[in-house]
Amino acid sequence: MAKKIVVLTGAGISAESGVQTFRDANGLWQNHDIMEVASPEGWAKNKELVLEFYNQRRRQLHEVLPNKGHKALVDLEKKYETVIITQNVDDLHERAGSKKVIHLHGELFKVRSTGDENIVYEWKKDLNIGDKCEKGYQLRPHIVWFGEQVPMISIAAKEVMTADIMIIIGTSMQVYPAAGLVSYLMQGHPIYYIDPKPHISYELEKSPNLEIFPEKASTGVRKVVDILLQ
Repeated sequence: MAKKIVVLTGAGISAESGVQTFRDANGLWQNHDIMEVASPEGWAKNKELVLEFYNQRRRQLHEVLPNKGHKALVDLEKKYETVIITQNVDDLHERAGSKKVIHLHGELFKVRSTGDENIVYEWKKDLNIGDKCEKGYQLRPHIVWFGEQVPMISIAAKEVMTADIMIIIGTSMQVYPAAGLVSYLMQGHPIYYIDPKPHISYELEKSPNLEIFPEKASTGVRKVVDILLQ
């Protein structure tokens, strides 16, 4: 019997809770290119703009709740060791009750020092110029920006290597390195892919045990969880 499930989630699962997806249709935020608010270059150029972008995201996160997709995943823990690897920066998996969550792209409710990246604080209010760590450095969002390393990717890859089953939810499978995680799953192990517009990547194409559920997370996750709990 399978013992361990690794779940990879993307923006699709949080969108149903009302979380604005990171990049809207035209790649702009209030007429600013996303690179202006989500890159080291953008931060160097205009810190106030970057902080306001994330302050708005953080405020919004206080107003949303986990949906049926988040909640259904918690049920897997009754029978399986379950690890969630998320590309999302919200805390909806944790609020739903999932116990082991790896955030690839950082967390909105955390900030870190610009002078010592090991100094990380829980932070649920606005972050402003002048908010500093104990060493006197300006704090920044604890988010992986475009062009930055993804420090949690090696930890996530190790989890996938030891998984018996993988579930992919609400992600385009086009953002790397996250999309490449599926290649660490042992050949032949089942993959369930839930997304209204599933994109069969090169890595997924090679999987003989791929089952696709072309629907939203709120309904598709429940179906897959019920199959696995039977």
